[in-house]
Amino acid sequence: MADLEEAAEPGTGAEDRGTLERLLSVVGAGALELHTAPRGLRAGVTGVHVLDALEPVIRPRELLLAVGVDPRSAHAVDVVRRAGEAGAAGVVFGPGRPEPTARALQAAAEEGGTAVLFRTAWCTWAQLVGVLRAGLAAAGVPPMSVTSGVRLGDLDSLADAVAALVGGSVTIEDTESRVLAYSSTEENVDEMRRLTILGRRVPPWRVAAMREAGFFQALWGAGDVLYRPAHGQDPERLVGAVRAGGEALGSIWVAAIAGRPLAPNGAETLRAAVRAAAAHLLHHRTHSSDSRLLEDAARALLEDRGSVEVLAERASLPPREPCAVLAVGTGSGSRGDDDPSVVHGLLTLHCAALGHRVVVVPAGGGILVLLSGLERDPGRADDQVRRLGESLAGQLSATIGSSVRVGLGDVVPGLAGAPASRRSAERALQALIAAAGPRAVARSGDVADTVGILQVVEALREVALPPRTSVARLREFDAEHSGSCLVESLRAYLDHFGDVSAASRALGVHANSLRYRLRRITQVSGLDLENPDTRLLAQLQLRLGRDADGARP
Repeated sequence: MADLEEAAEPGTGAEDRGTLERLLSVVGAGALELHTAPRGLRAGVTGVHVLDALEPVIRPRELLLAVGVDPRSAHAVDVVRRAGEAGAAGVVFGPGRPEPTARALQAAAEEGGTAVLFRTAWCTWAQLVGVLRAGLAAAGVPPMSVTSGVRLGDLDSLADAVAALVGGSVTIEDTESRVLAYSSTEENVDEMRRLTILGRRVPPWRVAAMREAGFFQALWGAGDVLYRPAHGQDPERLVGAVRAGGEALGSIWVAAIAGRPLAPNGAETLRAAVRAAAAHLLHHRTHSSDSRLLEDAARALLEDRGSVEVLAERASLPPREPCAVLAVGTGSGSRGDDDPSVVHGLLTLHCAALGHRVVVVPAGGGILVLLSGLERDPGRADDQVRRLGESLAGQLSATIGSSVRVGLGDVVPGLAGAPASRRSAERALQALIAAAGPRAVARSGDVADTVGILQVVEALREVALPPRTSVARLREFDAEHSGSCLVESLRAYLDHFGDVSAASRALGVHANSLRYRLRRITQVSGLDLENPDTRLLAQLQLRLGRDADGARP
């Protein structure tokens, strides 16, 4: 069995090489497709081995590349079973899901607790070995503090972040000197940078000159940041090779702008940047353009403007089997508080680990999950959707360290009903976020009262109310008198059903202070707190005006 455990960078311990989740996030969908992960995605991965019939040794916590093993054969099931017994992290087969023996593979994986993955058709075994070596090394590198918010694979944002740190203009190039990304510097730049960006690659004559001078040999072999002093019209430059697991992935170039010197610690900063950039370049290299086409088809369908046939063909989804949509939101205040791209990748991985065939689509700052191929029995299909929602909410909250809420859409007979399921899922998510309670997963029927009031309030936004209502007078008074908080006091009083003690505690004031404010409310606005109609109108206006005064609904 060929040993590829040297995938980690020197000085990186096995415990630092990350989890299956981290590895798959870095590698991207262009190289591997996850079929199942019975032990979850937190399982550690410490190396990669190629299956060798003459040396049938399988080591714990390593990925086993089953080269030459037909995933449809009984031999494949035996390999998965032996891998589970040895504690392997997972087994990787060649392209294609083996439908005839899928259940046997699934059972063997669940019995042994080992993951099953498939190599994509456009990534050869030789390429996959290099990708996994680099992925294992990159997975263990912590992000720089300034680049930690950059979406994985977003090289333009990475270039901007590095430019801000080093104080120059940045280009990120592949190993063939083609430009992958560049910083959005608005100042005048030197002629070489201009030619490189316009041509999307370093001019051939410049590449030839650098090769003849031995520059590339020094760049790829040095393992450190190189400095090129200013020469004529060319400003000073720093360049660092991006490497991982022995694989050269690209380079980052920094050029001084308008005669200003680079930051004093520029070399040290770039050194850290190239280490953090490895995961970004690897993800960029392996991300499949097919996934974007699939995402576009799913988004069009969910927006009720796409073709069921197109999506079913691209995603290999059954068009006339029950399906449902889940709407996922992060944070306690609004959808999109966390980077949606991070949640997008985690959702795809966790759904695959749970054995579901889904399409994950970013939409409106949140994430939609189209879940297809559900049980035909309505009750069992509902249970499938709820179990997935609860699992995703729990696992994602623990992974990203932020509250995750999931709105469950209604189960519909086929993909044609997906837009309706999406609407019910988004209503449920909106209600969960508005309530801001402990509940994390719900259908719209579970939170029907909250959904109802949100719909009523939204409908009333188009209604033109008289200009001098009681709440309008109170808003004017608060605006004209510094420190006045009559609107806030009225809201607390009404929200607590007229309970002065509870409302005063919520406001953090003495009950007598609130009683005084209530008298002032009546004096200033003429609001009759004993009249149920005026109380109802006041509550609706307070909700309608929550954006104006910054209050939570």
